[in-house]
Amino acid sequence: MKTLIPTTLSLTAALLLLPGVQAEPTLKESFKNDFLVGAALNPSQFCESNTAEAALVKTQFNSISPENVLKWEKVHPKPGVYDFALADRYVDFGTRNRMFIIGHNLVWQNQTPGWVFQDAAGQPASREQLLQRMRDHILTVVGRYQGRVKGWDVVNEALGPDGSLAKDSRWFKIIGPDYIAKAFEFAHEADPAAELYYNDYSMETNPKRSGGVGLIQKLKSDGIPVTGVGLQGHYTVDWPAANDLNTTIDAFAGLGVKVMITELDVDVLPSAWGQGSADITHNFALQQKLNPYPNGLPGPMERRLSDRYAELFGLFRQHPGAIRRVTFWGVADPDSWLNDWPVKGRTSYPLLFDRQYQPKPAFEAVIQSASAKSSRASAVEAATKPTETDSR
Repeated sequence: MKTLIPTTLSLTAALLLLPGVQAEPTLKESFKNDFLVGAALNPSQFCESNTAEAALVKTQFNSISPENVLKWEKVHPKPGVYDFALADRYVDFGTRNRMFIIGHNLVWQNQTPGWVFQDAAGQPASREQLLQRMRDHILTVVGRYQGRVKGWDVVNEALGPDGSLAKDSRWFKIIGPDYIAKAFEFAHEADPAAELYYNDYSMETNPKRSGGVGLIQKLKSDGIPVTGVGLQGHYTVDWPAANDLNTTIDAFAGLGVKVMITELDVDVLPSAWGQGSADITHNFALQQKLNPYPNGLPGPMERRLSDRYAELFGLFRQHPGAIRRVTFWGVADPDSWLNDWPVKGRTSYPLLFDRQYQPKPAFEAVIQSASAKSSRASAVEAATKPTETDSR
């Protein structure tokens, strides 16, 4: 069966190119009344050297995020040196295709060059030096794309597993806890119209959810311009539980901020250490037991993946007005970071399109979930429907 699925889908895709054959629904069209549907792109996609994936992006998505080209190490590698070549092409791609463009990210502990945190003698920079560097970077990067990049992940992964601010962050060590507020203030200064987000992983369960809620509450009470919260959405077929995800979405929406699912993928491979983390510093040696499907996903696991995606999108639709955007971290399976993290060299299957860029059964399950009435909507309808006596 696993060898027939891609063949069947490829034939279906080919038939759709024939005159008179009705096109299949797309993700962006199916959820147009619910939320934007996006994907994180690499240069082969937005530079269109991979024509198949570029076409897939333009057909399926109405929002894009950059995987790496707007991170500090790429766009600002040396003091006073900016490299916007790829970032410009990313933004141009989104503009040409009339997409909602996201900037990812401005302030993060990882993928930031060491010089940012050092003075001329190689010693730790002072608070004033680091704040000035942060402001210069944000005003330069955000200012360049003012009015074109509509939303920014301003601060990424500032919380530790216990929900407190991560004390090992060099931003925290040098500036102090107010570095987050300062980053948002600088981003708002650079583009007052842009949406500004806090982005993190594993906020679906306590205590990190409580820490995230407390952080956003404090920022808002201090008048800091936070537009929304990004739940990264690095999930598995078993984690998080639907109740935990619902609770998390409700908790942040209740603070008056938008909720985004920003880096969605569903890992079907065995965990190397446990679930609920996206810490890129984790790395483990390749072992056969951690790479069980090198030649294709078995039918039962394919069905579990499909069921999980249907569950997730059904759940997202239960929060009308709260969820603004759902973005996949990647376009098709061969591009997923999960092929190399936390175990380099694995064969992973976490997205809706396979290694031939064809829709998987999970894609069809997601599309079907768009037309299904949500359980919350059904419950409300049932509760408010007049009884036979009432209707008289």
